[in-house]
Amino acid sequence: MTGMHTDTDSPPTRRPARQLLAASVGNAVEWYDWYAYTFLATYIADQVFPKSADNSLVPLLSTFAVFAVGFFMRPVGGLLMGAIADRHGRRAALTVTILLMGGSSLLVGLTPTYAAVGVLAPVVLVAARLLQGLSVGGEFAASTTFLVESAGPGRRGLFSSFQYVSTTAGQLVASGIAALLVRSLSEDRMDSWGWRVPFVLGAVLSLVGFWIRQGAEETRSAEQQRAPRPGLFEALRRHPRQSLLIGGITAGGTIAYYTWTSYLPTYAELEAGVAKSDALLAGTISLAFFALLQPLGGLLSDRFGRRPLLLFFGVGFALLSVPLLHALRDSFTVLLLVQCSGMVLLTGFTSISAAVNAEVFPPRVRAAGIGFPYSLTVALFGGTAPYMGTLFKELGHSGLFPWYVAVLCLLSSLVYLRLPETAHKELER
Repeated sequence: MTGMHTDTDSPPTRRPARQLLAASVGNAVEWYDWYAYTFLATYIADQVFPKSADNSLVPLLSTFAVFAVGFFMRPVGGLLMGAIADRHGRRAALTVTILLMGGSSLLVGLTPTYAAVGVLAPVVLVAARLLQGLSVGGEFAASTTFLVESAGPGRRGLFSSFQYVSTTAGQLVASGIAALLVRSLSEDRMDSWGWRVPFVLGAVLSLVGFWIRQGAEETRSAEQQRAPRPGLFEALRRHPRQSLLIGGITAGGTIAYYTWTSYLPTYAELEAGVAKSDALLAGTISLAFFALLQPLGGLLSDRFGRRPLLLFFGVGFALLSVPLLHALRDSFTVLLLVQCSGMVLLTGFTSISAAVNAEVFPPRVRAAGIGFPYSLTVALFGGTAPYMGTLFKELGHSGLFPWYVAVLCLLSSLVYLRLPETAHKELER
């Protein structure tokens, strides 16, 4: 860990509510756009990819392949946007990421059909998803740093928790709008233009987020603004141990997060025969519950420390992932209980991950230092969670997936055990 002190040139935190709003609104818009793609994948597949006479799954698989491409652009975004945040300021990076997301969302919404322009259609979609991945990776690096540096004394955990409050809010809004469109429009209208509406709306919301972020205060100290600009790979070159530490902290958290928030409804359908409508409803209720838990987790960490919450998460998942996932059966109530139980444990990680990450690096390379290793770990372990679950199923060993989750959480718990406690130390400015 770096030595902690408070610089006399530290930027003021006169408007903490405005700072929270600037980070949270933009983050919610970013994740609204990201998840809208997932929810509307079947419609995009029908319009943008050529249908295969031999296999009707080819268009859908192609759509999800493009989703994966976006995931693996996130480390690049974390590095590039993190470097902008460290060189030119957190607010500058937040402005770039939200404009990128708005532009890429509009590009998805205006993507021509395969019938109209042929192979150009998937090319446009791939370009849009590359930009979205770049933006999302950069958003985490910039907003994590901005949120934690905006917090007053003893409030870094609380401010950190809004990272996942806003992420979950964006996911819920995307799900709600997609569901409303599907219920309101005929299948023909959804196929022809309905699926485009959420992406055009996302572009408009990005402009609102951009306007709010213009009024935010820069959180880099005056001393940091005067200092020579760091190199692109300076964080990796000068702080390799901290970079590896971010990966170790994140691996268990990201596999648990994507398993419980994204993959569990599908897993419940495949393994326990839960109806799709029940699985989606349970997922929506548990996500709302999860969002409400985040500030409580942040406050607890400010009071009792980061390490107890991280161990609560890591050891809890290591011990309970297998029993919880094996407890699933064809029951809405059981699924909801399993999902909400996991959300309680998961809060030990998600509510404070932004604060924990920010406390690892010095301010000179804080955003890029967080952005690249975090986004790379998420791409490797979080983004692949649904694929690993499906792979175990295909290989006839679906029961191994819960053990895969448990082992990763156990490995991260070993990292948490050795983490110095930083909750009550001042953040280096």
